Amino acid sequence: MSIIDELFDLKGRVALVTGGSSGIGRAIAYYLARAGAAVVHAALPHEEKELKAAVADVESVGSRAAYVTCDVSQLETLPVMAKNAAACFGSPDILVNAAGVNLREPWDKVSPESWSKTLDINLTAPFFLARLLVPAMQANGWGKIINIASLQSLRAFPNSVPYGASKGGLMQLTRAMAEAWSQDQSGITCNAIGPGFFKTGLTTPLYDDQKVIEALSRQTIIGRNGELSDLAGVTLFLASHASDYITGQTIFLDGGWTAK
Repeated sequence: MSIIDELFDLKGRVALVTGGSSGIGRAIAYYLARAGAAVVHAALPHEEKELKAAVADVESVGSRAAYVTCDVSQLETLPVMAKNAAACFGSPDILVNAAGVNLREPWDKVSPESWSKTLDINLTAPFFLARLLVPAMQANGWGKIINIASLQSLRAFPNSVPYGASKGGLMQLTRAMAEAWSQDQSGITCNAIGPGFFKTGLTTPLYDDQKVIEALSRQTIIGRNGELSDLAGVTLFLASHASDYITGQTIFLDGGWTAK
């Protein structure tokens, strides 16, 4: 076996990816599958068509995939979703919390309901879903939890007060998860990916204005916005043995945006 296989091969692993029907979540699920993991995509019930397409993409390259439906903002449904996911290929030992929402409301239009929805999906659900899966990871002596942070974990953007609060909290939650679950050589790590601007369902409105997109690309050092293929390397790194001594960290996949 080559050193690359020793570090990055995910054969025999099972991954659960929330937000797995589109955008960053779907891309991450695909790359995990390409590395050998069996992947369970999770998304809202009305996204079943997209979930089936995501599963077909994975199966087309000879990997195993399935899907479950769940609204992660309904926290009481998470145990059923976790149980259904485990019924597909076994208990997940990789969890990617990619489900997210950004309602893009001006500060004076934010309601208690939209505030709660944003924080429930972006911040609360990742903790409670991970907590459901951690006992099996502990029993197996191995687990990888990957949260999806944001530029707004560090920076403020217009019309995104709840989103910024949730993503700032998620960066700290990643540290707290690591403190709770990476101790005593448990084999569990918890890290986050902080994407820059990628074309996804959340950012589609921005891509309607080419001048805005060009301005955003100039904020990077590399000089372009992200492509979903850019997710492959950091995803496989954080999901594999290659990152066994890294926990509690957020890696910004942003073309150098946060370095300027």
